[in-house]
Amino acid sequence: MTETANYATCELLSDGSRIEVRALQPEDEADMLAAVGKTSAQSLQRRFFVMKRHFSDKERVFFMDIDFRNHVAIVALADDAGRKVIVGGGRYIVFEPGRAEMAFVVIDTWQGRGVGSLLMRHLIMIASAAGLNELTAEVLPENGAMLKVFGKFGFRPAAHRDPQTIHLVLKLG
Repeated sequence: MTETANYATCELLSDGSRIEVRALQPEDEADMLAAVGKTSAQSLQRRFFVMKRHFSDKERVFFMDIDFRNHVAIVALADDAGRKVIVGGGRYIVFEPGRAEMAFVVIDTWQGRGVGSLLMRHLIMIASAAGLNELTAEVLPENGAMLKVFGKFGFRPAAHRDPQTIHLVLKLG
C-alpha cells in the first residue's frame, strides 16, 4: 500500500456542504452498499452499463480489495443527522503501465452539486502523483452530466471498438 491508502481531506461544495474525501477503507463496505441502495437504477445503469442493484460476493471483494497502487478508490462523505455517510465514490484501475480507467458514482440526491467534480479532481491529483500518463473512461452517450464533468477536466473523445459507449482520454503531465 502507498500513502494514498491514508488519503483524506475536507472541502466545501459551492452550496456550503462540507464533504470529506478519503481513501476507501475495508470497513466502508456496509456504507458502500447503503449508498448503492440510495442510488437509482438509472444512475447505477449509467455506472455499470447494465441494470445493477446487487453485487455478488466476488464483485464485493473486487470493489473493496484496494491495493492503492493499481486499484485506487476514494469516497465522498457528508453529514446525515450527525453521521458520516458515503454520497459518492470514484476509482481508477491501472490496465497497463502508465494508463488507468476511471469510474464514478454519486447518489441521486447529491448529483448536480459538485461531488463528481470533487472526486474527479482528487483522483486526477492522485494519478498524477503516482506517475500515471493517461486516464481513460467509458461513458454512455446519454450520460450528459458525466460527459460534462469529464470535459471540464480536459478529457477528450478517442477512437475505440464499442459503439455503445464514448471512450474518453486525458493525458497527464
